[in-house]
Amino acid sequence: MEMLVFGTHGYPVILFPTSMGHYYQNKDHGLLDSVRWFVDNGLIKIYCPDGIDQESWYNKSVHPADRARRHADYDRMLHEEVVPWAMHETGKWKVCTAGCSFGGYHAANYAFKHPERVAHMFSMSGAFDIRMFTDEYYDDNIFYNNPVDFLPGSNQPELWQMNIILGTSDNDICKGYNYQLSHILNQKHINHWLDVRPNADHDWPIWKEMFPHYLSTIK
Repeated sequence: MEMLVFGTHGYPVILFPTSMGHYYQNKDHGLLDSVRWFVDNGLIKIYCPDGIDQESWYNKSVHPADRARRHADYDRMLHEEVVPWAMHETGKWKVCTAGCSFGGYHAANYAFKHPERVAHMFSMSGAFDIRMFTDEYYDDNIFYNNPVDFLPGSNQPELWQMNIILGTSDNDICKGYNYQLSHILNQKHINHWLDVRPNADHDWPIWKEMFPHYLSTIK
């Protein structure tokens, strides 16, 4: 697994790529430049792990059960290797997860599955229901990696302590997913911010505005 790391110290941020993107995508599209001040001033340290969407949810050449198992492998790698290493390097007990588009799914899925490890979750134009990739097949791996399914029944106390921001926009193709997830959080009385930006599309310019704003909420 390849990964880029930016910064020398500060709060650890696990930043996921978009759909089928790789570890260098957020750098190449300028998202890292938008938060350079935070990195240069030692406020955050950003970890950009590679994505395996083309082997998991987007892999139409294998059975949906295999797609889900491959994603479960990815989640285990994050939980057993990337996140502990980020906490060790920065001396922090928790991390921030963040991502744009399908990276927002990864950020939310990991945070809500493992809230004992996550203090901040920032999704920018995320989509949170992976049943669109499972061809009507369903099993435990799908359930436990689909936030709109497992979150309503989760009672892990750290969920109520997390700083959760759902960023979307009026022209965002994923706006509906954000309203759906916000409704679930409201039903559970979990505090969060549904940030709906005007006159913006599902694209990098608005994400480069959102990301530094959201990082400024890390205390």
